[in-house]
Amino acid sequence: MKYVTKVDGSLQPFERGRVWRTLRNMGVGEEDADMIAAEIEDAVPDGVKTSTVLRMIRTRASVVRPAVAHRLDLRKALSLIRPKPDFEEYIRILLKEHGYEVRTGCVLAGHCGEHEVDAIARKNGITTFVEVKHHRSYHRMTGLDEGRIARAIVEDLQEGFESGRCAVSIDEALIVCNTRFSEHAKRYAACRGIRHIGWDYPEERNLKSIIQQTQSYPVTIVAGVNAAAAAKLVASGYLMAKQVAYGDASTISRATGIPLQKVLLIADRARGILEP
Repeated sequence: MKYVTKVDGSLQPFERGRVWRTLRNMGVGEEDADMIAAEIEDAVPDGVKTSTVLRMIRTRASVVRPAVAHRLDLRKALSLIRPKPDFEEYIRILLKEHGYEVRTGCVLAGHCGEHEVDAIARKNGITTFVEVKHHRSYHRMTGLDEGRIARAIVEDLQEGFESGRCAVSIDEALIVCNTRFSEHAKRYAACRGIRHIGWDYPEERNLKSIIQQTQSYPVTIVAGVNAAAAAKLVASGYLMAKQVAYGDASTISRATGIPLQKVLLIADRARGILEP
């Protein structure tokens, strides 16, 4: 059995299935993914770094699907979004695309104090207080403190509603982040009834799967969209790659101040990422 070395230096068994899923997420067909995953498993030395495996995946994938060369890793693309207000707005859009009614810019009065909340989301009769966390380093864990704070805020808002100070009845808390949650944070959340959406947690409805289901990739996933271009696009309301891919290039150019040829290039690369 071969092992790979993670960023933190720990070892874990090499899993061909994980390579295959990464290839499929890049838009590589099943047969090509089978072939490439087997080739990589045979080629990698024992103890290879995960970053090296990812480079091998991208290199081989770009041969059968050239658009891969113009696509950043999704975790990296999410880390490049500015935390406030861009990532918060991005999460609000994701929630709307998954059937939530979303209110923004809310300041709610609790029993003991006022709380500015990132979003209030409602679905199936349940009203959720949403706390959004963003880390520049996507290897960083989201820990216990966020859950403790969310729990305290929800309790204060619920008591505020009972006393008549808060106009909104909050049923639960939801923490959304672009990284993984620590095991301690998961245990605390499960005990206290706090919902989590992180990079790969929970297994069925995590940030990665939610984005992939609706192809709601951030515009920063497109190679060549530097920080300055991303800031201009997002400031004009173009947070999603699909907005640029299928929007009117002239309108986008006028709104953002980005030269038309640059917008056309970004749009072409975005379509290559989105389309099979």
